[in-house]
Parts: sequence; C-alpha cells; structure tokens
Amino acid sequence: MKIYLATDHAGFSLKEEVFEFLKNKEFDVVDCGATEYDETDDYTTWIPKAVEQVASDPENSRGIIFGGSGEGEAMIANRFKHVRATVYYGSERKIIELSREHNDANVLSIGARFISAEEAKEVVAEWLALSFTNEARHARRNEAIDNFPA
Repeated sequence: MKIYLATDHAGFSLKEEVFEFLKNKEFDVVDCGATEYDETDDYTTWIPKAVEQVASDPENSRGIIFGGSGEGEAMIANRFKHVRATVYYGSERKIIELSREHNDANVLSIGARFISAEEAKEVVAEWLALSFTNEARHARRNEAIDNFPA
C-alpha cells in the first residue's frame, strides 16, 4: 500500500515527523508537499496532490493530510470520488477505529494544532493497521457515498 502525505504551513513540521516515522517503519510513503515551510501557502494547493493519488487507486493507497484543524483539508478531500476522509484532532480515539472499520476511510486528516507528534504517530500507526469490516450495511453506505451525485 502506498501512503501519500500533504500539508500546508500549519502542519508542515508534523508532516515531516510522520513522514520519517513511516519511512522508518518501511511504509511506501510519498511526500506530496509542501516540501518546505512557507507561512503564506494554502492547503488548497497541497492537499489535492495527495488526495488525487488516493482517488486514482483507493483500494491500494491511503492519504494522510495535515492542517491547523484538519477540517478544511478533509472538506477538500471529500470532494474527490472514492475518497472518504476522516478528521482527527485529539480526544476520542474511537473515531480512528470507526473510520476504518465502518467507513473504510482512506484519508486521515490531522489537526496539527491540537495534537503532539507522539500522538499523531500513534494514531497514524493505529489507523493504518485497521481494516474495513466489509459488513453489508457499511459496504452499502460506502457505495452510496461513492456514488452520491456531485
């Protein structure tokens, strides 16, 4: 599985740490940018670069995107067909489990201003290890999401 990362300035340092963490764990990870810190950049530039890759091969790829809150980044991601993004910015870890097992989320949007690097690494490792249950009710809902009119 290929993992695509992207961020703007708000999540830049956290993305760099997670990138190194994933490389050290021998994941096939691609940094889609930003590749240098620029306090004036916009997430609307970088997030689509990773999400497009996931959308083109949703069965064999995942995206991890970063922003200040992770909300705007997820909003962009969820505009792409076959992408189901979830947001994590701390607190309730059960959302990570449910996003994979029930929703087959293939993009994780992290609110970098709300969690530590250690928590981000733990959450990313947990999220990547989880699988979709493929229960009929969940599969039916996910298919409806993927085919929802634009």
